[in-house]
Amino acid sequence: MDIIWYGQACFKVKGKNTTLIIDPFDSEFIGLKLPRDMEADIALKTHDHGDHNNLKVVTGEPVLITGPGEYDIRGVAITGVSVFHDKEQGAQRGKNTVYHINIDGLNIVHLGDIGHTLSQEQIEEIGSCDILMVPVGSVYTIDAKDASEIVSQLEPSIILPMHYGISGLKVELEPVENFLKEMAVGNFTPQPKLSITKEKLPEEPQVIVLSKS
Repeated sequence: MDIIWYGQACFKVKGKNTTLIIDPFDSEFIGLKLPRDMEADIALKTHDHGDHNNLKVVTGEPVLITGPGEYDIRGVAITGVSVFHDKEQGAQRGKNTVYHINIDGLNIVHLGDIGHTLSQEQIEEIGSCDILMVPVGSVYTIDAKDASEIVSQLEPSIILPMHYGISGLKVELEPVENFLKEMAVGNFTPQPKLSITKEKLPEEPQVIVLSKS
């Protein structure tokens, strides 16, 4: 499986038989550009904000998933878990959906713009996590400290930080380095993509910073 990051919270997950795109953004809204190849079998959005909800850019007649529920599409099992976009039970920014995606034997969790750490009930509802896509840039979502706590709660093998400040982004977010410091990660080299199988998961948790494609 290949995982590619397009900036903000947008990822392409290319499995053996199925491709997903999560949280495609409106380029004019946030200043980042998406690639030309946005074809996928499944497209997901975590919430209805312009930097996460531009499903119309995904081509190839994808099945659209836009909220909580259980879905089984082309051999991919997806569970959407309802959480909040802030620490006030959604009073500031409403709700957000966390997605648990089981594809090619791997459990991927995309947190969207979660605004709080998880309750025990939410941890159980999300379930097993091999690869965690976690926002770390604060401002509109959790900060580095809360992100590191969620890592401890879900215990993933691989952590992919997202939703942080990068060149070209119109929104001012905190840099990824704040999260890396919280996770005691020193020097790092951004990777163009993550190529992974269940058998290749590391024994110790590993933070991998992806470069924007």
